[in-house]
Amino acid sequence: MISSLDGINKNQQELRISKFNLSKSSSMGKTVLSFLLIFVVLVAEAQTDQDSLWIRENYVKTEQYIPVRDGIKLFTSIYSPKDKTEKHPILMTRTPYSCAPYGQEFSSRLWDRHWKYYARENYIIVIQDVRGRWMSEGEFADIRPFRKDKKGNADVDEASDTYDTIDWMIKNLQGNNGNVGVFGISYPGFYATMAAASNHPALKAVSPQAPVTDWFEGDDFHHNGAFFQMDAFSFYSGFGKPRPKPTTVGPTGYDFKIKDNYAFYLQAGTLKQLSKLMGDSIQFWKELYAHPNHDDWWKARNARTAMYEIRPAMLVVGGLFDAEDCFGAWNLYKAIEKQSPNTNNKIVMGPWSHGQWSSRNGSSLGNVSFGTNTAFWYQNNVEIPFFNYYLKGKGEDPKISEATIFFSGANEWKKLDQWPPAQSQSKAIYLSNNGTLTWNKPSTSKGFTEYVSDPAHPVPYTEDVHFGRTSEYMTDDQRFAFRRTDVLTFQTEILNDDLTLAGVVTADLKLSISTTDADFVVKLIDVFPDDFNPPSGASVARPYPMGGYQMLVRGEIMRGRYRNSLEKPEAFKPNKIETVRFDLPDVAHTFKKGHRLMIQIQSSWFPLADRNPQQFVNIYECDESAFQKTTVKIYHDAVNPSHIILPVIK
Repeated sequence: MISSLDGINKNQQELRISKFNLSKSSSMGKTVLSFLLIFVVLVAEAQTDQDSLWIRENYVKTEQYIPVRDGIKLFTSIYSPKDKTEKHPILMTRTPYSCAPYGQEFSSRLWDRHWKYYARENYIIVIQDVRGRWMSEGEFADIRPFRKDKKGNADVDEASDTYDTIDWMIKNLQGNNGNVGVFGISYPGFYATMAAASNHPALKAVSPQAPVTDWFEGDDFHHNGAFFQMDAFSFYSGFGKPRPKPTTVGPTGYDFKIKDNYAFYLQAGTLKQLSKLMGDSIQFWKELYAHPNHDDWWKARNARTAMYEIRPAMLVVGGLFDAEDCFGAWNLYKAIEKQSPNTNNKIVMGPWSHGQWSSRNGSSLGNVSFGTNTAFWYQNNVEIPFFNYYLKGKGEDPKISEATIFFSGANEWKKLDQWPPAQSQSKAIYLSNNGTLTWNKPSTSKGFTEYVSDPAHPVPYTEDVHFGRTSEYMTDDQRFAFRRTDVLTFQTEILNDDLTLAGVVTADLKLSISTTDADFVVKLIDVFPDDFNPPSGASVARPYPMGGYQMLVRGEIMRGRYRNSLEKPEAFKPNKIETVRFDLPDVAHTFKKGHRLMIQIQSSWFPLADRNPQQFVNIYECDESAFQKTTVKIYHDAVNPSHIILPVIK
């Protein structure tokens, strides 16, 4: 099965090469290209049909209400192999997004994702609606806090629900071998994290993937206190609607009349007005507004607080270019390393958007090619051997490296003994006059670059007009921002040697503003040579002028009022020079010889993040009249040397 799929992937790669070459040729070439594209689709559909048929013929589906300690019953779909020649491990995912379809119809995720490999390995595959969602009983709570000291059956959390589910399955599912694994992507990744915290003795391996970990500091809906309104509104306008009783019918989302997200959120105006559009029935939305700072309510919902004395083997997985939960993967891994040092804990980060590693292809994102099908490589060389070893005792110890990291730019996997790697050393690169970046600290007595941030004309997060938030923006061309007067640009000379970064990037800005608050976005960018051409075999969605491409490698926002503490916001004193220092999520990237490294700085990233009124007011409650322009000065002199601390591989 795997070898035949490998052949198909090679064929698809060859066809993508043909596509790239033919797109520049004659009308005959276009005709051939169309034929080849149709052929690729047919091959993929034929493979899917084959997988679907095999699974339907070799599996039995049952549905079960599993009781947990407080009497609530959780709806669970169970797919069991017909094979009786051996006992089988259990692989489970718990989800708030439904284990549909309900009834005897099989879930397509068993064949349209890499789950099909587990079916071929005869796993018992279990999908469960979490408490209070879809067909499960009980009351749902978003990122339900972990209870460390449970004193009775009424003290429940997602860890206890997982423990009780595993206990029931081990005792009641015929033909199981007593070994359980749990995995999940995004919100189900949070439930995988909580499964690990359950420490049931039968739970041998857990893989939180792009796990929701901290919704205030860096995942999904907040980054360093800045509210990611676009994701939050589009998600909670449907997901957050109350479900008074178990149901198989999902909620409907907001009826957007404007199909341009920049225009919609600009016209919506303030967060106060956006809340009126949401209505008053969605409890978590109201909680977001009631807790604007990193208070105890948010701290209780940080999944890292549960990561002590973890017993299962852990495989934390994420994407370098994950627009939703890049923070969660890196920082969950680090929390386990620090808080549970004896745990067998590994991390894998590939060049992926959110969940792309579970897809059929991971060879590109947007306009940027990674050379090979990285998703296929990961599935067959890391994840499946991981679960097979710990749940089936199959094969030798996979000896997965402590950190298996893909370095974009160089387009290569590195297997490392630790993360960040021991060779990584912090090195400051300084903002300087005339938009330059230099390794030398400024010696001038005076120097700054300024711009005016106008909330009425915020800097967009991408050049194109979109309805939904794109995943590709994480590698998008930043030349559109380079052309704006409210975006500062600093860049190196052409690099004479490769420059590889591995670890956290820290922005250390010395700045002043003319008002009492502002946001600061720092972007790390790889500038391609003007004569750059995609490598042979590059897989891109469409021809794009890559010469001079400004590839976003990492971007992050900091709400200025939280510069000293996420808990205790502070106003700026107008025109006083202050330090704004914050971390960008880890990077693993090589700036190749002949490229440049660029830093862009701006004060809006719209509509990803809500607009800061640039006054020290409650942003969730203020009116449009609070929004003001501010003049931002970024200093780069001997006394106030703004710089970026890079994790340079020596």
